[in-house]
This record gives sequence, structure tokens and C-alpha cells, in this order.
Amino acid sequence: MLLDNKSHGRVVDALGDALTAGASASILTSDVSVFAWEAMRKALSDLSSSRLLLSLPFGDATTKGPGLLGGPEERRFRNSLSGPRIARLMSEWLQRPTVEIRSTSAMVPHCLYHAAKPDGQAVAVQGSSAFTAPGLGLTPSDRFELNTLFSDPASANSLLLFFESLWTSGGLARDAKEQLIAQLRAISEPSEPQAIFFQTLFHLFGQNIEELDEDRIVRTRTGIRDTLVWRKLYRFQRDGVVGAIDKLERYNGCIIADSVGLGKTFEALAIIKYYELRNDRVLVLAPKRLRDNWTLYTVNDKRNLFAGDRFNYDVLNHTDLTRRGGKSGEINLDTVNWGNYDLVVIDESHNFRNNPPRRDGLTRYGRLMRDIIQSGVRTKVLMLSATPVNSRMNDLKNQVAFITEGVDDALFDVGIPSIENTLRKAQTLFNQWLRLDADDRTTRSLLDALNFDYFQLLDLLTIARSRKHIAKYYDLQEVGQFPHRAPPVNVKADIDTAGLFPPLRDVNRDIRRLNLSAYAPLRYVLPHKVP
Repeated sequence: MLLDNKSHGRVVDALGDALTAGASASILTSDVSVFAWEAMRKALSDLSSSRLLLSLPFGDATTKGPGLLGGPEERRFRNSLSGPRIARLMSEWLQRPTVEIRSTSAMVPHCLYHAAKPDGQAVAVQGSSAFTAPGLGLTPSDRFELNTLFSDPASANSLLLFFESLWTSGGLARDAKEQLIAQLRAISEPSEPQAIFFQTLFHLFGQNIEELDEDRIVRTRTGIRDTLVWRKLYRFQRDGVVGAIDKLERYNGCIIADSVGLGKTFEALAIIKYYELRNDRVLVLAPKRLRDNWTLYTVNDKRNLFAGDRFNYDVLNHTDLTRRGGKSGEINLDTVNWGNYDLVVIDESHNFRNNPPRRDGLTRYGRLMRDIIQSGVRTKVLMLSATPVNSRMNDLKNQVAFITEGVDDALFDVGIPSIENTLRKAQTLFNQWLRLDADDRTTRSLLDALNFDYFQLLDLLTIARSRKHIAKYYDLQEVGQFPHRAPPVNVKADIDTAGLFPPLRDVNRDIRRLNLSAYAPLRYVLPHKVP
């Protein structure tokens, strides 16, 4: 008879009928769940003997697989918070002399349940179902189980002989009773509050642990730590550089949105030097008024603090993207190979937050996307802006598109199916927040209202720190105290300090005394003569 835990019967029902009082059970399984044991507890408690053989690689059955508290399908059982109680009861059952537990290092690709009744009858179930809640059919599962029920004693006992061969294989099977009991006690005993706190942190941020490993992210063989620019950085700036490099390697882009005055330019220079040491070609795009801030570090100039690092990146203006020829500094725009840059650094990237259509050709945004990012070699994009979001939450959309090359589902694997939908929803929620009463329109209410995937998008692609953040999490003895802004002082001064000009009060009084008749002649015409 076929058992698939769906339309052709469940394993738990077949075992419930077979495990009668006084029978003996032999179970071969690859996984064990306390919730499966709880479902069979009454039947197992009335047996004359029970043997449980755990078949997992290396014989360490109690530490492999989903665990004694089950896999994803058993979440509803775990949410009932009955796991510790069931684990304690199962531990007491295991301590009975009639219960034996062994594990085997033999690779057994299937499971087996055998019940021998006192009257000589025998029943067996052999197939894919492990001793877990989904394996027994206690909870719906996406897996397709395939098991066969053997009701005739001859077939059932032939399977028992197979079980006996594994049970008695001295070189492969070993006692695992104490080990399993220890695991159950670990579940049933109360946990220390500190351990619960640490476990919560691990589940929340465990996937981000690698982001804290500087040695893993930064290839030290490049020599980046020996450069002048790296040594010039404060601790918080180095952390920003490491985080940005990690995002550039993982997601092909990053937005550094630190507050004004925290050294975004120096952080970008360190990132540029890191990629130059890897023989990557770098382009810096800056507003024309800030061009000299970047070209300074590429020339032989006394003001160049990092002359020894010999920076060799190209610098172009934002407006050069709309030019079709001519020169920008030493770069010939007619012959420049736009698609050959491995890293593009965009200073004041918020200038690219809009992409208005033009009838007479590509915008600077479209030129950057088409000729640099989407053409030639794969290009990483580093953006610098203290205000990546100006008036709309959607300001990020076009900047993020540089990182994803315009692919809306580029972050699907990290939990963001559609970048556009995420930003649109955030804008809608922000608009709703703006319509709240002034008392309710607080920062906390905005944070509570915005969708989670918007914050996830920010965490993935941006680094944004303020002076308060630096003061709270870093040693200010290295950085020095940030300047405190003095409160404004209202000064009521005269129009001039020398007293050469009459007071405005007197000027106003004299002006009000003037009739200005030359500008209003109709006031002197008799009413009946007014045309």
C-alpha cells in the first residue's frame, strides 16, 4: 500500500494502527523531531521495547539535519512554546531500560518503521519519511513522500532483517542514547537571559558577520594598508572604506552618505587607491566647481598630501557627459574609451537623481548609464552625497539604477523583488505621514510607517553616518571633539555704524509726508470732469 502523506494515506495513521500495546518497535530514520515523538507518545509508551537507529553521515545523528525542534514545516509547533516540555518528557522516555538508541555512519538513503505485535503479526513502513512532523504527515509539506506499507509478516520481517544487520554492525553502529538525552536536556532546561539575547542577535545579524571581517574584505596583498591615504584615515573612516568595498564587491555599487565634514573625499580616495592597486581604471565625475578638489591629488603639487601614492585616475565634469567633443583638462572627449572604466566615482551624486527626457539627445544621466556603466567592462559605481534623498523618497531610484545597471529585480536574491515597487511604496507611506497632524508627525512615527524592504535597500547599498553616530560609537580621543554650534544671537543694528545715514524711522516718516502730486494728477481734477 502506498503512503504519501497526502491523498494516499499518512504514515502516522499506519503506525498508530500497528503500534499496539505490548508490541516492539524498530525505527530507522535520518531525522528526529520532538513533535513527531509527541504525536506517537501514547503508542510508544505502551510498547514492550523500542529501538531507534539514527542514520546520518559520520554517525553524529543528533547534531545534523534540521534539529530536534524540527524544520520550517514545524514552525507552528515551535510557536506553541511546547518544545521544552516535550523534550523533557522525551528525555524521561529515553531513560527507560526498554528504549535503545544507536547511530550509524552507514549511508542509508531511506527510512524504516517495523512493529512486531505480541500475536506474531508484523507491519512495516519503508520509504522516504523520517521521524519528523512532515515525515509522519502531521503538517503539510511541499515534499513528495513515497512510502510502502507492508502488512504481511513475511515482507515485514525481511525488512526487519535489514534493520538488524545495521543495528548489529559493530564498526558502524554505536550507542547514542546519552548524546540524544543531553541534546534534549539542553532544550528543556531554561536558558540564561544573556544567551537568549546573544542568540537573538545572531539570528538578526548572523548573515552580516562577514561584513565585519576586514581581512576578508580587503585584499591586504594589494598593499593598501601601506599607502599614505590609508594611514591618514581615522578609525571610523577606515570602517566606512571597508564597508564600501564590501558593498562594491557584493552588489557592484555603494552610496556613501556621511554627513558634511566627515571626510567622504578621503574615504573615496582610499577606495580609489585600493582599486588602482588592483590595476583597475578609475573615473571620477565631479561638478565643475569641485573639479580641482580631485585633480589636486593626481598632479605634482605641494598641496597634494598623497603625492607618494601616485594617484592616476581620470577626472571629468558632470557636464562633460553632454559634450560631443573637445577637451576636458587633458582628456580628449573625442577619443576617450568610455566603456573601459572598472570603477566610477560620482561626487555629489544627488545631481543625478532625475532623468528628464530630452528630444535633442541623451541627458548626462543617460550618457553615463549607456556609455560607461552598461558598455564595455563591468563597472562598479561609488557615489558620494550628503543628501542622496532631497525632497522625495524616490530620489534614490535613479542613483540605485547606476548600481544595478537599470535591472529592477537585481536584488531579488537578497529579499527585494522590485526596487521600483519598494521605493514607490515608501513614497506613498511618506506622503501619508506628511498628512498627519503635527503632534503625530514625528521621526518615530515615520520610521514605524515605512516598509521594511526600504530600510533593507538602504542597508544593502548605503553607508550613512552623522557626527552623533561617530561620537557615540567611536573614541573621540582619536578624532577630537566636534565643534559645538553656538546659539544664534539677534543683533538689532542701525543701517550704518558711522551714523552718516539717517535712521530708517526718520526716512520712513519723511517719505510718508510727501504727496508725490506729479505722479497723481487726476487727484486734482474735479470729479465731474474726470473722463
